[in-house]
Amino acid sequence: MTSLFPRCRHLFTLLAAFTVSTWVGAQSYPQRPVKIVVPFATGGPADNYARFIAQRLQDALGQSFVVDNKPGAGSVIGTDAAAKAPADGYTLLLMSNASTVNETLIPNKPYSLLRDFVGVAPINYSDLVLVAYPGTGMQNAADLIKRAQAQPGKLNYASSGPGTPYHMAGELFKSMAKIDLVHIPYKGSSGARTDVLGGQVDLMFDAVTTMTEQVKAGKVRAIATTGRQRSEVLPDVPTLSEAGVPGYEATIWVGLMAPKGTPKEVIDRLNQAVSKIASQSDVRQQWSKQGAVPMVMNPAVFDKYIQDDVAKWAQVIRVANIKMD
Repeated sequence: MTSLFPRCRHLFTLLAAFTVSTWVGAQSYPQRPVKIVVPFATGGPADNYARFIAQRLQDALGQSFVVDNKPGAGSVIGTDAAAKAPADGYTLLLMSNASTVNETLIPNKPYSLLRDFVGVAPINYSDLVLVAYPGTGMQNAADLIKRAQAQPGKLNYASSGPGTPYHMAGELFKSMAKIDLVHIPYKGSSGARTDVLGGQVDLMFDAVTTMTEQVKAGKVRAIATTGRQRSEVLPDVPTLSEAGVPGYEATIWVGLMAPKGTPKEVIDRLNQAVSKIASQSDVRQQWSKQGAVPMVMNPAVFDKYIQDDVAKWAQVIRVANIKMD
């Protein structure tokens, strides 16, 4: 019986040493550059916010945070690369609600978001704006819907790829307005945006953070925004819900995830750093001018938010019978 005490004492010593080692490791993290995989092309809002957060994290944690763009397949290529990375805190994923959509829209992916990743921290969300090339002559949502009903399949809309928020916003619009638009997928939002500005494509749902400047310059016509309320940066533009599609809502949000198994202490350290950045007054003011709203959640709440978003879009996809092109 007494022989158990030395064993227990040895076990407690090992446990204490492990705990201290883990705590010290988290406090010293990161000790080398951290890669943020962005599964989208350069120039879009996800890429822009990834670079913003990377710079702020570098300033806060004293180590380089490097953005690695891996676009393609509606964010699947980059997300899969991040899923296969070591779970050590040195590879993160900049995800958007494209990732939660893909859980249902692309059932045979080489990864599962909820199985292979853990939430680190949300960053922000913003409304989208539906824009039209001025040469189409459409002035508002009523014009668009009327023309689409009279000429099914004649109008088209661009997106940054299947399953992305821009694509889903368009498919939800088609379903709720009962119209037929042709989806033109691109490998990234920059190419889609360029072709709408050039008149090669009629329409696009794009983030207000990116497209507002083009709207104000008269290069595209804002048809409607997609939030519950009018956007602060485009207050004269009605929401789609106001403009004839009651109940319509679609936003774009971005956040950070890490491969499943990443130490909790590292996740917590990153969450605290990102939350502090998003809570800074200068950041809030800067994002507000762009039409973005900061999001602050702890890892557990963010994980639940991701699960709920997967369920939300699964329901939309099934009800609207949305298929990959």
